[in-house]
Amino acid sequence: PPLAPPLAPLGRRARQRVARGRAPIDARLDLHGMTQERAHAALLHFLRRAQAEDARLVLVITGKGTRPAPVAGGDRGVLRRLVPRWLELPEFRGCVVGFEPAHVSHGGEGALYVQVRRRTT
Repeated sequence: PPLAPPLAPLGRRARQRVARGRAPIDARLDLHGMTQERAHAALLHFLRRAQAEDARLVLVITGKGTRPAPVAGGDRGVLRRLVPRWLELPEFRGCVVGFEPAHVSHGGEGALYVQVRRRTT
């Protein structure tokens, strides 16, 4: 099977433009309150739809995991930890150019900017 394309960072200038509201965020997905299974499926569907609609940049809100972990090093912020790992999986790489944590004005540690890969024809 062909190798997945490498991930690329958003870039300092592009990140600044988005943070200052000078570059549009084409779509948003809020994963708050979802199970891991449901969030994974929702993220994949969302990114494929964004790609089909020629979106360039989307915001994925994971939340920060405000509930205390039941055990030290436990499940606090599960989606916050897992979503970046998912975006690196081969099934997502066809849709994703790269991703970075969002600016504080867009959710900071609890959100990610995701660059959407252009469709291949």
